[in-house]
Amino acid sequence: MAVDVRVGPLAASLSLRRMTAGLCAAFLIFTSGAAGIAAETYPLRPIRLLIGFPAGGPADIPGRAIAERLSQSLGVPVVTENKPGAGGMLATQELISQPADGHTLLICTYFDPVNTLVYHNARYRVSDIAPVSLIGTYDYVLAVANSVPVEKLSELINITKASPDKFNYGHIGVGSPANLIFKQLEKRTGIKMTAVPFKGSAPAMQELIAGRIDLYIVPPISAVQPFDAKQIKVLATTGKSRLAAMPQVATLQELGVNLISFAFVGVCAAKGTPAQIIEKLNGLVREAVAAPKYERLMDTLGSVPISSSPQELQAVIDNAVRDTAPIVEEFNLHMD
Repeated sequence: MAVDVRVGPLAASLSLRRMTAGLCAAFLIFTSGAAGIAAETYPLRPIRLLIGFPAGGPADIPGRAIAERLSQSLGVPVVTENKPGAGGMLATQELISQPADGHTLLICTYFDPVNTLVYHNARYRVSDIAPVSLIGTYDYVLAVANSVPVEKLSELINITKASPDKFNYGHIGVGSPANLIFKQLEKRTGIKMTAVPFKGSAPAMQELIAGRIDLYIVPPISAVQPFDAKQIKVLATTGKSRLAAMPQVATLQELGVNLISFAFVGVCAAKGTPAQIIEKLNGLVREAVAAPKYERLMDTLGSVPISSSPQELQAVIDNAVRDTAPIVEEFNLHMD
């Protein structure tokens, strides 16, 4: 007797579903195993640590210190690469263009989330970045050239109101902390100045010392040495409390200006990097941040050494988006 081996559409569909489910299960087992093996054998080659700003700045110096410690911990070179330009976007775009395997990392900063608010064509989203850990935070200082005839913030406000076209301030891009802080300062005090963009903090500080720009809202790392050498004046800081490196300088809040601002520096990977690799890197970065040598370095920079879980760094990034979005909209700081 012949046996009819043909099946109807429903049976065929069920059979296909079973086969597909089996393949998916096998794929998940394979990929889970691959991720585990990747974490155990990681890294397989030297690691690139991208920094979106010039050498010598508040992202570069801590980044290089972390890279040196990671090289020792991982047993492979961790090579820092400065890719300045477009407010750090060139480095971030390079990160997400590479395989998400932990062999390309980024010194991520406040700029990474803010750029997605400012630029219509940032070519990445905040979700494309996978946080690893914070490595530090810092406040800002309001530094003025010695050529500006003021000693107090109130005096600066008065002379710029009287001659709004006479004075200028430096920043390193639309949406940069210096730009956003100045916009808020402008709104709260009536201060008026012309914006002058620079590619990095060091060139702007050189121009301030030379007296070719009048004001620069700058990370302490760039201001402490010229301030101590009396090459510039510092009128205020933006933190909740005074800087240990400049205890004589009052905060904006002490001077009656309701404005607090700080920046963060962290290590990030690309979205899709295996969780086990993120976890491994997080542990090593936290060890690096806790090292006495790193803590001493950050003290000299006027920065605070601090590490975090990936989730805590993600919360910091999300808060930057939440807090900055209204400012970008209010002052129409959008760019193409």
